[in-house]
Amino acid sequence: MTPVMDWSAAEIARKVRSGEISAAEMLAASLERIRLTDGISGQVGLTQWDEAEERKVHAFIQISKDLAEAQAAAVDAKAARGEDPGLLAGVPVAIKDIFCVEGTHTTAGSRMLANFRPPYTATPVQRLIDAGALVVGKANMDEFAYGSSSESSAFQPSPNNPWDPTRVPGGSSGGSAASVASTEVALSLGSDTGGSIRQPSSFCGVVGMKPTYGRVSRYGMIAFASSLDCPGPLARTVSDAALMLQVIAGEDPRDSTTSQQPVPDYQLALQQDVHGLRIGLSPDYDRIVFPDVETGEIGTEPIQAEVSRAVYDAAEQLARQGAEIVEDVPMPNARHGIPTYFVISRVEASSNLHRFDGVKYGYRTAQPVSDLNELYRLSRAEGFGTEPKLRILMGMYVSSAAYSHQYYLRARKVRAMIRRDFDTAFDPAGAYRLDALLTPTTPTTAFKRKAVYGNSVLMQYADQMTVSANHAGLPALSFPGGLDGQGLPIGLQLIAGDFREDLLLRIAHAYELATRQAAWRSAVPEAVRNEASK
Repeated sequence: MTPVMDWSAAEIARKVRSGEISAAEMLAASLERIRLTDGISGQVGLTQWDEAEERKVHAFIQISKDLAEAQAAAVDAKAARGEDPGLLAGVPVAIKDIFCVEGTHTTAGSRMLANFRPPYTATPVQRLIDAGALVVGKANMDEFAYGSSSESSAFQPSPNNPWDPTRVPGGSSGGSAASVASTEVALSLGSDTGGSIRQPSSFCGVVGMKPTYGRVSRYGMIAFASSLDCPGPLARTVSDAALMLQVIAGEDPRDSTTSQQPVPDYQLALQQDVHGLRIGLSPDYDRIVFPDVETGEIGTEPIQAEVSRAVYDAAEQLARQGAEIVEDVPMPNARHGIPTYFVISRVEASSNLHRFDGVKYGYRTAQPVSDLNELYRLSRAEGFGTEPKLRILMGMYVSSAAYSHQYYLRARKVRAMIRRDFDTAFDPAGAYRLDALLTPTTPTTAFKRKAVYGNSVLMQYADQMTVSANHAGLPALSFPGGLDGQGLPIGLQLIAGDFREDLLLRIAHAYELATRQAAWRSAVPEAVRNEASK
């Protein structure tokens, strides 16, 4: 019999609605899996732990057992009365700790917010709860979502990759991806500013989507870069990602940036094949372009060979199902995505971080102060880690009157050029007429812990394949495409036009079905193997 935590979210909800299992029993199974695989939750100031903890997942900052038990009781009461308990009835979910949830601490992985308890719940989280989901805990993350490995969290131990605990799970939604990959929960809510859902999804072998900007409300999500941030789902299957997106998508009167565009039936889209769809491949996604941190010269490196091969294998698989593969689609400005992101995201992050001053909420220094300025200075110096401080400094510099034309305004122009590349590729009357672009999600599979952390430039270039979709505001989906020679997951990415999440889900689902018998599909992460052997 399949362990209950291996069930899909759709299967869990179906069984809870039918009475085959209760929401309370599902919650108990999730909490037990977390107890066995996750180890100690992240804590501020913790610097040492025993050797056994090194092999644990550490996906969570906190477990919200009481909150989840109340939610499970409400779901079971509805089912007992014959009422519909929701599309996600009894489904355990993890919430990235950048989303406010009433009744929990919401920390953004920072000492600055270690004691913050919000008086309200973020819209996408509330929609999950209203659909019957059980919020079992808050997932660990890079501090304020600044990073690509989750190592910058003030709450240690930071998450490990369930496939190999000596490697990072990616970031900033690393805890979210790790919790899903290790089957501690069926779904997780993450946020994506430059790839922070898709990159950890790739590293951890799960499905992750960045929806179109405005498709999902940002109300109640602590802002990183407001013009780039997108909440989105992480799941083990494309179908479950579609189910979760169905629940959280849609207009929100409390977020003026949400779209009034109707939300389609994503489950219906999964029933369609890929016959006749035009899927593009671009040589500009076969390599990374980056500056040498010592000489400043621009260098080029091909992506990991196994990752490149997986992209072309997937294209061949889709072609066999009737898709038309369009090669050599130029995306010349993709190489500028990271430098542009460096400028725009830091200007917006710097602005957003000014609200954390030690007065209204959050961390306040315990040292005696002589005036308000000293209170601000000490509280922010002690409350923020290195990454927020770097972003404040760089953001203030490049947006200053002396340099805004040289950096910030130029970055905004390049951002428009990146969007233009996609408009050209997806133009139905143009030369390429693409329905979607197929690329790697990341240049490599998961890197070792501490191998890149501390080098902001190299860390950022882990997102070179993902960041352009954020600049363009387009939907993008990462889905598993195999394993490399070390048994680490390879992620593939699809990008489509505005509000065409249905196309991405449709194509990825077709690939998922076509490869369901592939040998790599039967591989399981080390964290799951360890649990199964007990």
